[in-house]
Amino acid sequence: MKAHQSLSMAAAWLLATGAYAAESAFQFVGKASDSGSLVYEEHHTVAGTCHRGIWQPDTHSVDYREPDTGRTFATKQLDYQHSPLRPEMTFQQRAFDESLIVKQADDDTLTIRWQTPSGKTEAFNVSFNDSVVVDAGFDNFVRRNWDAVVSGRSVNFRFLGPTRGEHYGFVMEEASTNRTDAAHIVRIRPSGMIARFLVDPIILGYNESGALTDYIGLSNIRKSEDGNYTVHIRYNVTRQPDCKLTP
Repeated sequence: MKAHQSLSMAAAWLLATGAYAAESAFQFVGKASDSGSLVYEEHHTVAGTCHRGIWQPDTHSVDYREPDTGRTFATKQLDYQHSPLRPEMTFQQRAFDESLIVKQADDDTLTIRWQTPSGKTEAFNVSFNDSVVVDAGFDNFVRRNWDAVVSGRSVNFRFLGPTRGEHYGFVMEEASTNRTDAAHIVRIRPSGMIARFLVDPIILGYNESGALTDYIGLSNIRKSEDGNYTVHIRYNVTRQPDCKLTP
């Protein structure tokens, strides 16, 4: 068989099986309400690839905008080069002169640098293992455990609290609420007894395709220097990737 015929057959096989990585984009918008009032919007753009027919994120940018003016008041950049569960992150909320940077220093250490609204800078080195999830990596964590979501099984993991310089035990479990009619509803709550009294659970809604439809819980956006909004964010996909979101 000639070389060019072999190459053509190989290319055809890759296309047929989806074993190649093709660039794709995923875009969605979230509208955040606090006590029924719209307080901000999130505009998400995720660049990634379709690998073996499954979506894999590479980078993710978020613009937080005022709903009445469209002005961007905060931004977040995520890079999934090390893991879809533990993106490197740069978050800036200019109105409060606050920034938060999470980087992976090596195979088992995260570095955190937090400029607080008071002007103080705090830095942490945090060891981690494969059970640790960072920031928006929770969305990929849910989809990686999609069988558990649809079957109602619980999954334990650890979640990074970057401003505390530590990660904590959490569990993802089936839930129900009358606040959303999402196809699948899960709750993320602390697994430790003491933490349950200190941290309220987060409710997440997903559609049948594995796209996030609802987030109900504490926001990363400040309401004041003393605390953050508690919100219900309703998401709408504006651009679907060219492959499936879930395995």
